[in-house]
Amino acid sequence: MTDSNATEKLTFSITIDASREQVWHALFDDEPFRKWSREFAEGSHFVGDWSVGSEIRFLVEGDDGMVSMIDENRTHEYMSIRHIGYIRKGVEDRESDEVKSWSPAFENYTLRDADGSTHLTVVTDTFNDFVEYFNETWPKALEVVKQTAEAE
Repeated sequence: MTDSNATEKLTFSITIDASREQVWHALFDDEPFRKWSREFAEGSHFVGDWSVGSEIRFLVEGDDGMVSMIDENRTHEYMSIRHIGYIRKGVEDRESDEVKSWSPAFENYTLRDADGSTHLTVVTDTFNDFVEYFNETWPKALEVVKQTAEAE
């Protein structure tokens, strides 16, 4: 029997026929972020900014989501997000035993040149309970990023 609260690292990647700059904007600019992140939950958006040391909130309709920190931002190359708590009905939780069981959890994006295209790799920590969901959802989200970047 596996521990449903145990975390696992998952890796997803895609090659996009666009520059790293175009892919970066498709990932982290407000409007395109809303497009691809809706694959995870309708109404997904962020509040905050992507600068190193900034706190950023990833929210869905109803003020639920995650509170996170930007650990590293090498523009057009690498972004590291450290998730540190939940937000439920607008109330942050960084201290409960539930949060402490997984925090911090990382979500890292790497963009590399690939013969005139960009190779995007996402490495994310997740609970065992969400592995199947992420294995289905991340490829769909990355396809939206690809379509958005290639349309620029």
